[in-house]
Amino acid sequence: MATELSHIRHYPELDGKTLLVCVGAMKCATSWLHAYMGELEGVTPSPLKELHFFSRNFPENALSDMDLLAIRRLTLLLSQEGHPAEHLTSSPMIQAALDRVQMIYDDNAYFGHMARISTPQTRVICDVTPAYSVLGTAGFAHMRAFCATQGVRLKLLFVMRDPVARLWSQLRHMQQQGLTEDATQAWADALAAPAIMARGDYQATVTALDDCFAPEDLLFLFYEDLAEGDALPRLCDFLGVSWRPAGPRLRRNATSVGTALPGEARKAFTAALAPQYAFCRARFGGFLPDQWQG
Repeated sequence: MATELSHIRHYPELDGKTLLVCVGAMKCATSWLHAYMGELEGVTPSPLKELHFFSRNFPENALSDMDLLAIRRLTLLLSQEGHPAEHLTSSPMIQAALDRVQMIYDDNAYFGHMARISTPQTRVICDVTPAYSVLGTAGFAHMRAFCATQGVRLKLLFVMRDPVARLWSQLRHMQQQGLTEDATQAWADALAAPAIMARGDYQATVTALDDCFAPEDLLFLFYEDLAEGDALPRLCDFLGVSWRPAGPRLRRNATSVGTALPGEARKAFTAALAPQYAFCRARFGGFLPDQWQG
């Protein structure tokens, strides 16, 4: 159910700023992008990557209860050695985690959080939540309406990766997190799991974004182009900030489970994801990276 918007307060501190929402995809270097954008002048990402605020009203393809996870995360952070009150006053991460828990019962807390982290020098604030890629047209329409309550310009970033490589990285990551069993054994079940496959349904995500937002407010990038090429200059131009080169390391939050993709699974993944390759070739043409397998 979408949020009732009549009670959403206006935060004048955000007037004239850009809100960038990175909507995924999962395992496409969004953790690295979150860190990179935090180094750009005038850009302030939420200290808490993956706010999952808009996911709350559209949980159909959720992999877990994100409100419960937010409570557990705050509890864990406050349980660190030392006095909890001191942690709250000194840790931007804990303050952000507290803001996220408040979002469970107060929708105003989302823009309250953005207003709190914004400074006079901030031109762009960022919410990087890959799970937003599965919101669908209704979810993105709600996001658009919710953000229209503020004087911000909403822009959307979606990063794609070779579909087979991305899916295998997702399954290995889920194994690492204890969300699935051995990926080399669980891959067939994953192909039949809507919540897992939705994260690689580029056609659904791109079509929903195209339906809900103007082309000038959308940026589509490819994971394979982040280390080289013009992807980062394009991102900075999209944000209206000065470009700066990235550091030498691209990988961040890398999956430690390094199991190779079994040949049988590769064939099955390629067949299942063939529509995604076909859609991306038609939609992005020559911009599609050479490294894509399909």
